Amino acid sequence: MDNTNNNEQLVTSELEKAKSYIVVEIIEYVPNSVVIKTIIRKSTGNISIMSFDSGEGLAEKTSPFDSFAQIIEGKAEIVIDKVCHLLKTGEGIIIPAHSPNYIKRDGRFKMILTIIKSGYDA
Repeated sequence: MDNTNNNEQLVTSELEKAKSYIVVEIIEYVPNSVVIKTIIRKSTGNISIMSFDSGEGLAEKTSPFDSFAQIIEGKAEIVIDKVCHLLKTGEGIIIPAHSPNYIKRDGRFKMILTIIKSGYDA
């Protein structure tokens, strides 16, 4: 299993409302890092945008909530319940609640992650 990166940056301020954005320009790549920026944070779920520099990934985790990962630039390998899914720009996948998952270290890519919290017990 791939380990998490050594340099993860979290930006917690939400984006300005009622303003249009070029989605892939909301977040930039940072050398040797995973950058996570919150788009919306609510008690019922979150939407975050993430950039992964080449060679960066996320360690295996399990969430009590369904999540939707959508690749907006590049390609990524997302492993869910030990099954590898290769996603390219414009593709997405639902990561079921309680399913072990991780993002393999590969080339540069950006993605949006939407977590839906309603309907489940934490």
